[in-house]
Amino acid sequence: MSGVPGRALERRTSNRFTDAALLGGRERPVIKLGELMMILDLHRQGLSVSAIARQLGIDRKTVRAYIAKGLVPPAYKSRPIRPGIVDPFKTYLRERVTTYPGLTEVRLWRELRDRGYGGGYSAVRDCVRDLRPPRAPGFEVRFETPPGEQAQVDFAHFEVEFTDEPDVKRIVWLFSLVLGCSRLIWARFVVHQDLQTVLRCHIAALEAIGGSPREILYDRMKTAVIGEDGEGLVIYNRALVDLARHYGFQPRACRPYRPKTKGKVERPFRYIREDFFLGGSFRDLDDLNLQLRHWLDTVANPRVHATTHRVVNEAFAEERPTLTPLPLAPYRTVLKLERRVSHEGMVSVGGNLYSVPDTTRRRILDVHVMADAIRIFEDGLLVASHVPLEGRDQKRLDPDHRKPITPRRRRLAESEPIVIRAAGHQVARRSLDFYDAVGRRLAAGQGGAR
Repeated sequence: MSGVPGRALERRTSNRFTDAALLGGRERPVIKLGELMMILDLHRQGLSVSAIARQLGIDRKTVRAYIAKGLVPPAYKSRPIRPGIVDPFKTYLRERVTTYPGLTEVRLWRELRDRGYGGGYSAVRDCVRDLRPPRAPGFEVRFETPPGEQAQVDFAHFEVEFTDEPDVKRIVWLFSLVLGCSRLIWARFVVHQDLQTVLRCHIAALEAIGGSPREILYDRMKTAVIGEDGEGLVIYNRALVDLARHYGFQPRACRPYRPKTKGKVERPFRYIREDFFLGGSFRDLDDLNLQLRHWLDTVANPRVHATTHRVVNEAFAEERPTLTPLPLAPYRTVLKLERRVSHEGMVSVGGNLYSVPDTTRRRILDVHVMADAIRIFEDGLLVASHVPLEGRDQKRLDPDHRKPITPRRRRLAESEPIVIRAAGHQVARRSLDFYDAVGRRLAAGQGGAR
């Protein structure tokens, strides 16, 4: 059935595809396009085939096959045309597309109809696609940004075994901010990628470089990009927008499935992994970040960059005056929570425990979580303030929140406990002088009654 091209039904394509030829004619397991992107991204970061297969739950042979092939568009089978319906016009079509490669399939379909073609548009379209000469691949144009224009932010996955915890593998994430012009790197290892960690890393990075670029480019991580609206516009996380407004930069999400868009921040991940991380020994997370800071200051940023052929620190010295100055007031955003006080006088926030004073009376307290502080309130009054802990299952105890143990309290605590045999049998410990005074008062009362 022939019809107008504008009303032709679009063929539905799947985001899953196979490639039997890659494995010698045997069809390999079907994976999603997003999983392919993850395989290639982890491979660029330096993870081994076994590590990628373990993380994604995919067979190693499948991972190795997709790495070898790289990122290519899915090969869909073209719709079969009616036998012989376009054959009489193939010579004409070949001459037209060879002489004028830019002619559209719609125009050629109209020309064929004037010459007696009675078939549909789709048959002409498929035939022209086979006859059209291939376009010569163009050279890639390197995207360079002027000073102070852009920075790129992303996370990379690392597995580490700290010497303080032998035989225990920990997953840590490397937050990295790279200035697009000078290629200056600021980085920090963190335990998770939650919103408060992202905000803290942004604040620390911008404070360290002494200003803000005009825009920061992000991958579509959930802490930065929530999704898209009905018109395809990117919806950013509200807290990130507030941070951007405070520091004067514009968040920008890179286009999906465009790994080269953020090459300036993704390439340093492999550089950090190979030149700093692999073969290193680290006691804990603090020691890992301390060694990373030393490596950035003495190796990465003083080096001559392979692309710009300039010393990174010297280029940054020229770029720094073009950055937006830091605001005078510190950034303050509050996530308000309610938390129950445990029997040990602790409240749980983000998987960690923070102390409250012994004098706290209420069991439910208000907690304000900020990028650089956790503040705890009772009836509107601040009772505790803590620096956020990295990671989980940790405890922060302020010594001032606990009453000192006097020698008398220590003797009482170490004495034999009172045995409670029934309800109301617990007797408070009092001195003999107390009971003597009670006896005298009772005696005086009985004498007055007479």
